[in-house]
Amino acid sequence: MREGLDVLRSVAWRTWVVTLRRPVVLTFSLGQPLLWMLFFGFLFQRFPLADLPPGLSYLDFLAPGVSVMTVLFGASQSGIGWVRDLQTGFLPRLLRTPASPAAILAGKLLADVARLLLQALAVLVLALLLGARLRLAPGAAALGLVCIALFGLAFASLSCALALRARAQEAMATFVHLVNLPLLFTSTALVPRRQMPGWLAALSRINPLTLTADAWRGALLLGESPSWQRALLPLAALAALLFALALSQIRRAAQER
Repeated sequence: MREGLDVLRSVAWRTWVVTLRRPVVLTFSLGQPLLWMLFFGFLFQRFPLADLPPGLSYLDFLAPGVSVMTVLFGASQSGIGWVRDLQTGFLPRLLRTPASPAAILAGKLLADVARLLLQALAVLVLALLLGARLRLAPGAAALGLVCIALFGLAFASLSCALALRARAQEAMATFVHLVNLPLLFTSTALVPRRQMPGWLAALSRINPLTLTADAWRGALLLGESPSWQRALLPLAALAALLFALALSQIRRAAQER
């Protein structure tokens, strides 16, 4: 048990160090949401909102959505670092040690999810500086962060599973583009469901990004705690499923050593 925790901590620390040595990744992760809020927030400032109480602007509505969008984009790139580790031989050497593959994967994902949460909160600070108004209820916000963590864990696991399977930068780039944009534009991150076409509104109901954005938005704008049945449990199930998928891939890679 202690050895597993030591591996988890060491892998998480290395992941953080590698991330900090590439500040361009963090800069891009914060610069892109800022552009989205600047362009969309002020371009659609007079956009009438059907699902929110009077007095809230489109920027208020957009800020939680862009915060969750940042987590999606960051999580989908989680596996790119492992493609590099596979190509340099670092990950195969790590898998030859007695370290548990589950602990290695958990350490990697722990570091990535912690980074994604910090980025989501940093985006909210940027939104406040731009004039967004949020209602911070501590209990509701804490459960909202749990939703974001589960969502980030799910898609970071999916990204790692694909990286271990494909082992190519090109495959990861394709994944980022083919998954992120459809998820974004079939969700309520940018537009309320009631103002979508019927077919798009139907798709948004089964989109995990919608579950997360709605839960986070309700916590930040209305002080409402996310629903266990409509948000927390489905996101937890998705995270567990995709973590199991990534674990099967890293165990497969360990057997090939």
